[in-house]
Amino acid sequence: MSLEEFLEVWHNDSPFVQVQTSGSTGAPKPMAVEKRRMLASARITCDFLGLKPGDTALLCMPLDYIAGKMMVVRALERSLRLVSVPPSGHPLAHETASSQVIDFAAMVPLQVYNSLQVPAERSRLMQIRQLIIGGGAIDDALADALRAFPHAVWSTYGMTETLSHIALRRLNGPEASDSYTPFPSVCLSLSADGCLIIEAPAVCDGPLLTNDRAELLPDGRFRILGRKDNVICSGGIKIQIEEVERQLRPHLQSPFLITRRPDSKFGEVCVLLTEGDAAEASLVCERVLPRFHQPRLCLHVARIPLTATGKPARREAELLAAQA
Repeated sequence: MSLEEFLEVWHNDSPFVQVQTSGSTGAPKPMAVEKRRMLASARITCDFLGLKPGDTALLCMPLDYIAGKMMVVRALERSLRLVSVPPSGHPLAHETASSQVIDFAAMVPLQVYNSLQVPAERSRLMQIRQLIIGGGAIDDALADALRAFPHAVWSTYGMTETLSHIALRRLNGPEASDSYTPFPSVCLSLSADGCLIIEAPAVCDGPLLTNDRAELLPDGRFRILGRKDNVICSGGIKIQIEEVERQLRPHLQSPFLITRRPDSKFGEVCVLLTEGDAAEASLVCERVLPRFHQPRLCLHVARIPLTATGKPARREAELLAAQA
C-alpha cells in the first residue's frame, strides 16, 4: 500500500481501517480497527515522547502493517512533518532521509543494525531525537551499540491488537532498563499461567490476554520472559525458546533459530536451525547451555525463516525441523 492509498482510506467515510497481523506465530490475519482508537494510540505515544507540531517524523516501514500505518496517524494527530522513504534495510541511505533532521523515527532491529554498519548512516541515526524500535527482539550486541547514543532510544512492546505499542523500554542513558514502562492509561495483570493481560481501554475493546509470559514489578513496570507457545516441554523440562536464543546470541555469528520437533521418547525436543556450520553450532551449545537445554539436533538451513516484518517465523521453523 502506498502513502496516497492509505490517506485515501483514512479520509473516507468508514470508521474502520483494515490491517493484518504480522504472522510470527501463524498465517497473517486481517483485522478491522477503529480510526478513533488509532488516533487515541497516536496521541498517547506523542504525549509520552513529547512530540510537538512541526517535528519531523520518518516513515520507513511498509504501510501494509500496523507499525507503518501508525506512523502516518501520529503525523496526522500531532501535525508532524512526515518524511517518507521506501521501506528498505537502509532507510537512512535514501537521499530524502539523509537531507533531513529527523525528530522521530520507528524502525525494526534489522534497519537499526544495518544503519550502524555505515558511518554516514550511523551518524544520522544518532541525530534522531526519539527513536523507537519494534517488531523483533533487540539482542545484547545491538543494545550495547545503542547505549551511548546522545538522544532517546526505546524498545517497544505491543502488537497489532494494541494498535502498535502500549509500553516502552529505554535502551540508553541513565534511564536504560531491562523492563518496560506501560503508558499511564494501561492496566496490566497476569493470567493463571503467567501470561500478560492488557487492559488499554483507549485502544482495545476489553481485556487482551496475550501469549507473553511476563513478570510484573513492584514499581508498575514489567519484563517479558518469552511466549507461552514458545515453551518446549522435553522430558518434563520446560525450555523457553527465547531464553536459549538469548544465551546463544553472543556465541553464534551466523543467523540461527531455536525450534522444536516431536519425539517419541521426550515428547518434543529442542532443535537449532543455523545458516552456519551445524557441527560448530552444536559444540557451542554444549559449551554454553545447561545440559537439559541443549538442542538434540543442530541443522544447517539455507535461510532462517522470517516473517515479512522480520520476526522469526516459528511455524515454518517447526516444519523445517520436522522434515529433517
